[in-house]
Amino acid sequence: MAKKIVVIQLKEIIYTVIFAALGILLILLLIFMFSGKDSEDVATETKLYKAGVWTCAIPLSDTVINLEVVLDENQIKSVRMVNIDETVTTMYPLVEPALEEISTQLSNDVPIDQLELRDDSRYTQTLLIEAIKVALDKARVTP
Repeated sequence: MAKKIVVIQLKEIIYTVIFAALGILLILLLIFMFSGKDSEDVATETKLYKAGVWTCAIPLSDTVINLEVVLDENQIKSVRMVNIDETVTTMYPLVEPALEEISTQLSNDVPIDQLELRDDSRYTQTLLIEAIKVALDKARVTP
């Protein structure tokens, strides 16, 4: 039986270790570059609104209706009237049902420009939509 003697030079071992270390470093660099940090930056850039509660006042004759818009970072959660006086509900009976219908559509992710308006309360709904747009402009994220 013939025995083979393998001679490994120190220079070859050093080169192999250096290339292996560079390969591992390259793989780690690629993983770091394409990790979740970039997705966080993209999520930050796509925010439409500053989350929170935003208000807008609608003047009607002698009274004012305060409209409250609750926003998430990308969508409208709810719209409601706050501190509404009984005289407003008596004098303007279409305001509450019109706002409820708008709020329902907005919470179902219908864009504000594509809301369906009813014929019997078109003017009232248009007034409310314009007030909601004012509140959204206040909350809009600016780059």
